[in-house]
Amino acid sequence: MAERISDAEHAVMEVLWDQNPLTAQEVVERVAPSRGWTANTVKTLLGRLLAKDVVGAEEDGRRYRYRPLVAREEYVAGESQRFIDKLFGGSLTPLVAHLAERDQLSAREIDEIEALLKALKQ
Repeated sequence: MAERISDAEHAVMEVLWDQNPLTAQEVVERVAPSRGWTANTVKTLLGRLLAKDVVGAEEDGRRYRYRPLVAREEYVAGESQRFIDKLFGGSLTPLVAHLAERDQLSAREIDEIEALLKALKQ
C-alpha cells in the first residue's frame, strides 16, 4: 500500500473489513452515527479510498458496492512497520524496552511476550 490512509478513512475501512461489499448508504449507516458525520462526508471518504486503490467498487444497478482491496492484516503489518521504523529505527527491541521502562507492560503481557518468544525459538 503506497499511500497512507487517514484516521477518518480508517474508520470507513474498519466497516468494510467487518462486512463487504456494502453500498455507500450501508457504510453511512454503520459509521456516521458514531462519528457524527454526514452522508456526504462518508461518500467523500469512500472516493478518497477509491483514488488510493485501497477500496474497489462494483456497479449494482444504480448504486455501487464497495469492498476493501487491502486486507486488514496487510494494513496493520505496514502501519506497524512504519511506526517501528519511524520511532525506533526499525528495531522492535527498543519499542519493547520503552514500554517496559514506563511500566506499561502488565505481568500478563510479559508472560505472553515470553511465550511468544519461546514459540518463535522452537
